[in-house]
Amino acid sequence: MVRPPGFLLALSGVTAMLTVWWMQDVLGVVPCGLCLWERWPWRAMILIGLAALLAPRRLARGVAWIGVAPVLTAVALAGLHLGVEWRFWPSPLPECQAPHFQVGSISQRLASMPMHPSKPCDLPTYPFDWLPISLVEFEGLAALLVLGLLLASLLFKDDGGVRKSDSRQTIRER
Repeated sequence: MVRPPGFLLALSGVTAMLTVWWMQDVLGVVPCGLCLWERWPWRAMILIGLAALLAPRRLARGVAWIGVAPVLTAVALAGLHLGVEWRFWPSPLPECQAPHFQVGSISQRLASMPMHPSKPCDLPTYPFDWLPISLVEFEGLAALLVLGLLLASLLFKDDGGVRKSDSRQTIRER
């Protein structure tokens, strides 16, 4: 039998990672430093989801409850990044800031440049020209959706709300 919380965690993590791979490697979207940080909770969801699927049945729900932490982290990181995009606060990561060049020779300036170009964290990326929702907003909405589905699957019983012991007692009473 498929265990919904573990399956949800693993599937949502894999979907998120495949989406960012497609956006970055196929479409050529350059991620910023915060975007790279936002991938870690989704990776953790994959591992925790697989652990919940492989755990003995009596431990699976407890393992899946651990998965709430990375989902909340994904929501928090998306909120942090949205605040940076909307310019409510500056990015906490130094790689999101423009490099500051000191006065000096060209060789000194070249030596102080970053090894690879980075995208500023406050520059939103819109995947669709016709929809004014940035990738960070999509990620935040996806994380909130996963959080709601995960909590619903953890808080409600798998067997339609009837405990097995209750159904046995009903059969014995007949």
